[in-house]
Amino acid sequence: MDLQTQELQSDYYHNPVQRGFFPDPSVIRVGEDYYMVNSSFQYFPAIPISHSKDMIHWEIIGHAVTNSDWLDLSDIKDSHGIWAPDISYHNGTFYIFASLRLNGDGSRDNHVLRRQLVVTSKNPEGPYSRPTWLEIDSIDPSHFIDDDGSHYMIIAPGARAIRLSDDCRNVLSEPITLWPGTGERCPEGPHVLKKDGWYYIILAEGGTGYGHGINIARSKNFFGPYEACPYNPILRQLDPLAHIQRAGHGKPVQAQDGSWWMFYLCGRRACGNFTTLGRESALDPITFTEDGWFVVNDKKGPSILQHSPNLPQVRYPKVMLDDFDDKTLSLTWEFVRNPDYGSFSLEERPGYLRLYTTDGTLDEIRAKNILVRREQELSYKAKTCLEFLPSRDGEQAGLTCYYSTKTYIRFSLCHEGSRKLQLIANKGEGEEVIREIDGIRECPIYLKVEVNKLVRSFSYSYDNDQWISVATLDYCTFLSDEGIPSDRKRHTGTMVGLYASNGGCGSRIPADFSFFSYTDHIEW
Repeated sequence: MDLQTQELQSDYYHNPVQRGFFPDPSVIRVGEDYYMVNSSFQYFPAIPISHSKDMIHWEIIGHAVTNSDWLDLSDIKDSHGIWAPDISYHNGTFYIFASLRLNGDGSRDNHVLRRQLVVTSKNPEGPYSRPTWLEIDSIDPSHFIDDDGSHYMIIAPGARAIRLSDDCRNVLSEPITLWPGTGERCPEGPHVLKKDGWYYIILAEGGTGYGHGINIARSKNFFGPYEACPYNPILRQLDPLAHIQRAGHGKPVQAQDGSWWMFYLCGRRACGNFTTLGRESALDPITFTEDGWFVVNDKKGPSILQHSPNLPQVRYPKVMLDDFDDKTLSLTWEFVRNPDYGSFSLEERPGYLRLYTTDGTLDEIRAKNILVRREQELSYKAKTCLEFLPSRDGEQAGLTCYYSTKTYIRFSLCHEGSRKLQLIANKGEGEEVIREIDGIRECPIYLKVEVNKLVRSFSYSYDNDQWISVATLDYCTFLSDEGIPSDRKRHTGTMVGLYASNGGCGSRIPADFSFFSYTDHIEW
């Protein structure tokens, strides 16, 4: 049976199940509903919350932090910000824990690296409470409630337990190490599962790159001692040529029929070991052994094709077109850092997204009007129509394939001596002009990018019918997690979207986008 035939059958699914930049999944089941949270780093709103009925098909239903005054990301470096959230549910309340990775470097004068965020809500989609900050300088918090009702934050390195107050707003104890891990590098992402009288610790080890994996340990007592599983690693990709790599950082969940499943992060290779989409969320079955341990996917590593959970499938429509007719932005959109709410509008010109040119260019942290969505497949095309009348040098607006302030492509209408169209790439060493086209008409212009793995082609049109090729960039490894070795933290994957900037000239003029379409081609 070929993959296409199997795709049409409801008893199979393909990994990853939450595709594109959705790293560090934490999933819970409440009744017949499943909820997932993922890291959002420097993007806002923070911490996407997704919902599923079948563990396979997901839709974003909200974010944990939507009030910009409650989370200042304005000066947060690339790939810092919100790391590894965890969602839990207890007595009618949803809890979300996460780390805020600050810009501190660990030096004496800049010693604080991280603090922990806690928000709560009665509704999974929110709104959530104003964040409570717990001053614990570590990463990857999760929430565990023992049988006696005691609340604990489980946090790296290894698995350390910190007793919390019943409302999780106060720290009641110093960290106690439950299990340091097996000795592999980067023991992080800890979770505790209690089942059949055993406390199981689930730990990510090996780093988030191509040696990532999951190890576990167990004990009859919460505080240990813990015994490492003889089957470790219970999940790791051992085939360097496999399509899915970087598998680890997992959390188990039990389905309604009693079966157990592991959600975990992974990354799909574009070409070679280049992950353009960032880290994604995958799902594989858990099998318990006769001696009470468990393994993921029978230790075969991450699956591409897998038997579906015994649940009715519920699919959600993919967001392929935004015509900007609503008064609020779709939940698929993210700003790079905190937005300037006075510099964009969906109501000033109904049916258009209006972005005003503001200070800050794409290579600057202070830039505001960069609005992007996740690339979710290795091949896709995105298109928009722009009305923009730049008249001062520096003014620019258009389409961007964006990874970070150090690496991006911008395809923009601008003014540099005259009105023109520019295709510019930043490959980590500053902006490089790929092509400039003079004589652009003063009328709406369509801009398009077509992506085929590491190849990106750009074109424009005046009528959305006759397209004029501008250039093709053949090997865009710089738009990947691994692409710039000198850039130590690259955790987010490539996004695609819209932007406007005054390039430092100080102007504030509107750039009006009538739609944004995204059409991808799924390759398993």
